[in-house]
Amino acid sequence: MANLGIGDKALDFELPGVDGETYSLADISEGKDATAVIFMCNHCPYVLAWLDRIIAAATDYAAEGVAFVGINANDAVKYPADSFENMVELAQERALPFPYLRDETQQVATAYGAERTPEIFLFDENARLRYHGAPDDNYEEAQASVPYLRDAVEAVLAGEEPPVQDTPLVGCTIKWK
Repeated sequence: MANLGIGDKALDFELPGVDGETYSLADISEGKDATAVIFMCNHCPYVLAWLDRIIAAATDYAAEGVAFVGINANDAVKYPADSFENMVELAQERALPFPYLRDETQQVATAYGAERTPEIFLFDENARLRYHGAPDDNYEEAQASVPYLRDAVEAVLAGEEPPVQDTPLVGCTIKWK
């Protein structure tokens, strides 16, 4: 169960990115109409199944003032595919259009109450949580029919409540130390 409920204020963080920069939530969301914080990783088949759709949403909404950020909190000792070096490689291979950050201490994932990958927290321009859950209703793209994330972004941009605010989480569990 996420620690943040709909309407709660976003929790700031400061984490290293695969591009060598350090990012805070304030840096990412400054001047934006919405910010999607996505807990993700490199090895989870659900993340990999949804990644193209996440990248497409980030690309499509960039010009509309929506920021995206990916955060990997998985234990890289037990799951070497999620190491920082492999995060750099994934970001380059997939040309991620958003910062991909490492939560080595797992403090950010713990503070947010993140449980799975991918898990999305969408905040409005006032840093209030407006949507929490999966990218859409099926990780198999051909079976997906309800674009939860896109619907929520459209609603937030229009100053409306998202049609769905919280969905069941689907994906791998975060790999805790």
